[in-house]
Amino acid sequence: MTIRTILRFPHPALRLHAEPVTEFGDDVRILAQDLLATMRGAPGIGITAPHIGVLKRLVVIELDQDKEARFYINPEIEWASAEIVRHEEGSVSMPGVSDEIERSSSVRVRYQDLSGALQTEEATGLLSICLQHEIDQLDGLFWIYRLSKLKRDRLIKRFEKLQRASKG
Repeated sequence: MTIRTILRFPHPALRLHAEPVTEFGDDVRILAQDLLATMRGAPGIGITAPHIGVLKRLVVIELDQDKEARFYINPEIEWASAEIVRHEEGSVSMPGVSDEIERSSSVRVRYQDLSGALQTEEATGLLSICLQHEIDQLDGLFWIYRLSKLKRDRLIKRFEKLQRASKG
């Protein structure tokens, strides 16, 4: 497992649509393990291949309550509840800042596992939030674009200030 470099906001690749994974061999398993190592090193609870500049539809999520990491290849939301929740979100590509985002409280996701087998999973709580957040990323929708322009501009200014302070 190799820790890869995480792209930082405003890198243009973070706004691009990721391509489907079509081959399920060693390359995708190595990429998944590298993503896991990179996410743990960030640290984070979710990451996508686009976060490291690989425009493939691969998500890794590891929550505290999980016994092991979850891998989602080519995930798509089949259904989302009408009930909305607010949750504090951030990104490994924009460390140090976060804000509340509104999302559906539960979702059903169709995806492929590391062997390519089709799976369906229903999720609530933090897993539901993470899946929606990471699938947005695969679709080129970086999380801050779910904020109002005013909130987004303030958050970007805070992030830029943190970046200047960390270099100084």
